[in-house]
Amino acid sequence: MSTVIHPLRALPLDTGWTVRAAGGPSAVGDVEVPATVPGVVHLDLLAAGLIPDPYLDDNESALAWIGLVDWTYRTELAVTAELLAGADRHELVFDGLDTVATVSLDGAPLAEVANQHRSYRIDVTGLLTVGRHTLTVAFRSPIRYANAQALVLGARPRPYPLPYDAIRKSACSFGWDWGIATYASGIWRAARLESWTGARLAEVRVAARPDGDGGVVTASVSLARTADVPLSLRVAVAGAEQTVEVPAGAADAEVEVTLGAVERWWPAGYGDQPLYDVDVELRADAAVIDTATRRVGFRTLRWDTESDADGTPFQLVVNDVPVFVKGVNWIPDDAFPSRVGPDRYRRRLEQARSAHLNLIRVWGGGIYESEDFYDACDELGLLTWQDFLFACAAYSEDEPLRGEIEAEARENIARLGHRASLALLTGNNENLWGYEDWGWQRMLDGKSWGAYYYHELLPALVAEIAPHVPYAPGSPFSPGGQHPNDERHGTMHLWEQWNRLDWPTYRDQTPRFVAEFGWQGPPTWTTLTSSIHDEPLTPESPGMIVHQKALDGNVKLASGLLGHYRVPEDMETWHWAMQLNQANAVSCALDWFRAHAPHTSGAVVWQLNDCWPVTSWAAVDGEGREKPLLFAIRNAFAPRAVSVQPAGDGLFAALTNDTGEAWSGDIVVRRMGFDGAERERRVLVGEAPARGTLRVDLPPVAPDDVADEVLVVEALGTSAVWWFAEPRDSALPPAQFAAEVVPRGDDGFDVTITATTLVRDLTLLVDKIAPDAVVDGGLVTLLPGASHTFRVRGVVELAAADVLRPGVARSANELVAAR
Repeated sequence: MSTVIHPLRALPLDTGWTVRAAGGPSAVGDVEVPATVPGVVHLDLLAAGLIPDPYLDDNESALAWIGLVDWTYRTELAVTAELLAGADRHELVFDGLDTVATVSLDGAPLAEVANQHRSYRIDVTGLLTVGRHTLTVAFRSPIRYANAQALVLGARPRPYPLPYDAIRKSACSFGWDWGIATYASGIWRAARLESWTGARLAEVRVAARPDGDGGVVTASVSLARTADVPLSLRVAVAGAEQTVEVPAGAADAEVEVTLGAVERWWPAGYGDQPLYDVDVELRADAAVIDTATRRVGFRTLRWDTESDADGTPFQLVVNDVPVFVKGVNWIPDDAFPSRVGPDRYRRRLEQARSAHLNLIRVWGGGIYESEDFYDACDELGLLTWQDFLFACAAYSEDEPLRGEIEAEARENIARLGHRASLALLTGNNENLWGYEDWGWQRMLDGKSWGAYYYHELLPALVAEIAPHVPYAPGSPFSPGGQHPNDERHGTMHLWEQWNRLDWPTYRDQTPRFVAEFGWQGPPTWTTLTSSIHDEPLTPESPGMIVHQKALDGNVKLASGLLGHYRVPEDMETWHWAMQLNQANAVSCALDWFRAHAPHTSGAVVWQLNDCWPVTSWAAVDGEGREKPLLFAIRNAFAPRAVSVQPAGDGLFAALTNDTGEAWSGDIVVRRMGFDGAERERRVLVGEAPARGTLRVDLPPVAPDDVADEVLVVEALGTSAVWWFAEPRDSALPPAQFAAEVVPRGDDGFDVTITATTLVRDLTLLVDKIAPDAVVDGGLVTLLPGASHTFRVRGVVELAAADVLRPGVARSANELVAAR
């Protein structure tokens, strides 16, 4: 008897949901409210007007009870005779449940789940009849569950009070030193009912590799079956295709497609990003019964960790070209990630690319990012480094945690392995370092801490599922077995500057690769004042302290400022001073690291983005506005850049040429007075190789007065300024300049600033003109008589008076009391 096989059909389960409190200290009773799926309970309570916005003032603490409550989601599932007749298998599919829940149909439990980081497929064949069925997802309190599991698994060291390491839930949802504690529950990714007959694609793994001028695509599939019928698998890409027969009963198949000519995919700044759709079709009797599409790019990629005379490099090589990594760390872009869609991902990642970045590291305390995120990275040429989700804590290797970790890793390696942008999978964030240096070994007293995951399970799974993807056991990590945070080997995290030292001490170290470092600063003024309503608003007012999560954060901000500027008395100038010092700190570090390429082969700034309005290390704040830090990154990572660096008793100029063409020409060195007078000039000649760095020792310089002179080095079509004294010890005068505004139609306005005096680090805080205004750069130093043109967008009208009004055009001059 022949089997009639119909195509797989998917019924979205995104409407008709409600949610109510089902146990615990609910401040809203057990009222049932409409629920959005995908979403979480906070957003539903907020939409119903039952809670205030968690991001405002001190609402975080007022809403902490939500994490102690059990929440039940409910919807009605309408089943038709047509749906039942057209398939012999029906499955509920949840792409993400956050986190511990019982899924029930008509009151009968179907599944117990406990992992935010994986999907679930639940067979409901035979349970569905024509009519209406009640589907419920009953979530348990994540706080109470994590506490109970910590008792079962045994307490382990971590930096925060609640045991986020005992539950497979986003670590930062329990709060971090930049993040709000939400303890959210909800159906946070899509849900649907899938109906099919005979067979479906259970897993699709695709790999693309160049081969001479052409390329090879390999598609490997695993099948789910209800019938042992013969099938065929067709794979098509760029006009080429191959089909293989899949014998009755076979559970796996593989197809290889060869293309005669392909274009290479390159990181941003190194070339284009051509992508190819790989269409996979499962057929029965020539009818298509299931499909999948993956987009791939053809490139080779490896990390060179061959020991050299200086230690062990961590050098990225793409298409046989060494790449200096210009990176940022990424956290969830919203404390409620279900609010982040493709447009928001695209906007945030375009901000990254505008700063000349070429790599995004997805930090291990957040989530495995969505397809929308990876689509944008593939298209923009932003290499991705995805941590497995372990952060700053010891993790039990016992069940049930062990099995959940293997399941989530298998799923996400298979899901992401084909991505052109995927450059590295990493076992954890800082756990190898923590085990060595943070007193864990004594506290663990022999208990497991995660080593099995990082050194055995995860590398084995990567080798099995996506062997073409590089893997590192952790960040930081030393490939030769040295201390994991040894600057001579592999990757390094630099946090002593922020925590204990000052930012000029970045120049005391020459790491091989910096995977984390950063400096704090407040969000933009508009974001700050729209989320905190203290009267008066001060650095230590109640709302400001709520939105400052770092231990002794304000103390470190002030102590880190005092070596460079005086602490201002008024709030708005304090805000500018801290933003500027953040930008100066990261500029110092990035210029130093680039000056030592290729010995230092990359720098990944902590961090690109925020998940809510907060004082943090981010370059883009929680409402998506760009801080001066983003301009600092943009300036330091420009394709051609010059910096002046100390070397013993002298100075050298570093010319970094991250373009495909060599540069040669004059290097003009000028000693200038603050009054604009040239006091000494030297002209040198140099050549900066393509994708290389030229270091030129500068002639000895003897300023007449270190307080009112600068050294200016011009080359590569750009320039750098070396200051002989800290701003607070200098004779910077009150800044004087004029502004001219010229409309550019739909492209905004050109704002040309012409300096009368020396102006240091001029920046336009355009959000004070209009909340949605943006500017194309900042931190510009102008000698007397010099001009710079900024492009301002996001305003309907703009006049010079808008730019010149107090608080908009700001500079370092304001933070210095002239001698």
